[in-house]
Amino acid sequence: MIFRRRPRPTDDRGASADASGSDDSVVDVTALPPGRPHGPWDRSETKADEDDPHYIDLGGLVVRGREGLELRLQVDEQTQTVTSVLFAGPESGLELRAFAAPRHEDLWDDIRSDIAAEAAKRGGTATETEGEYGTELKVVVHVKTPDGRNATQATRIVGVNGPRWLLRATFLGKSAAGADPTGALESALRDVIVVRGDAPMAPRVMLPLKMPDGVRSVTDDDAAID
Repeated sequence: MIFRRRPRPTDDRGASADASGSDDSVVDVTALPPGRPHGPWDRSETKADEDDPHYIDLGGLVVRGREGLELRLQVDEQTQTVTSVLFAGPESGLELRAFAAPRHEDLWDDIRSDIAAEAAKRGGTATETEGEYGTELKVVVHVKTPDGRNATQATRIVGVNGPRWLLRATFLGKSAAGADPTGALESALRDVIVVRGDAPMAPRVMLPLKMPDGVRSVTDDDAAID
């Protein structure tokens, strides 16, 4: 697994921006989580990472490395804090961010509206479709390519509700076109463990992330070496 450090983009919008896990990897589950019976999981629902060296502890998220996917951590250059996790494949990517949520409210409904409004402000579109975790968004916005040409960029944004948390998963590249239930990125999403903790947090505050132990941060042009 290669770790790369990515600078935080200037248009980051926080909470309002932008499979196949095996059942025997999950233990101590007295009832299947509503809406996510195959993951992602709350910390209280699984101990799958205890004996699996492929899992990586990033603080608010524990993710499982997969062959063929590079793990990148997006870092705010001013605060040096990790702001998101990105699985990058040859033609697709998956960005993960987790946020505190009210105990008995669906934060995803409000956030979808915010995303759609932001897309419209940028001259784009946001279309609701139904997926594995309920209503998701297909967002298309206008962008400039590195060589200055006009283009469009599509993302597929999925909101997964858990106990007092919301996991926002943004599929990029080819994976934005539609779900691939047996694909590596969908499987990586199902393997995620969200560590919300018991401390009070305001809704939409991002769960804190950290660099994994024993790994140094690098630029996009360098590979991380222990």
